Amino acid sequence: MEIEELEDVTADAVADARGSACPGPLLEAKQSIGSVKVGEIVEIRSSDPGSRDDIPIWAEKVGHEYLGALVAEEGYDRIFVRRGK
Repeated sequence: MEIEELEDVTADAVADARGSACPGPLLEAKQSIGSVKVGEIVEIRSSDPGSRDDIPIWAEKVGHEYLGALVAEEGYDRIFVRRGK
């Protein structure tokens, strides 16, 4: 998705992993994806720069759709994943 589109996304669930180091954000993503229905979106908030790589790889590997990431003004990433199965 384009940045402009991501800014308008309303997530169905938010996993707040700010302040958590690897593998914390990925574990939060895994737990949160189970709380939404297929086709719904989870936003993972992470201050760990490794999440930018880890979460897209995980999403593709297990059949979810990585939509993209935004950097919030407060200095953390907002990573969006659509549940695929």
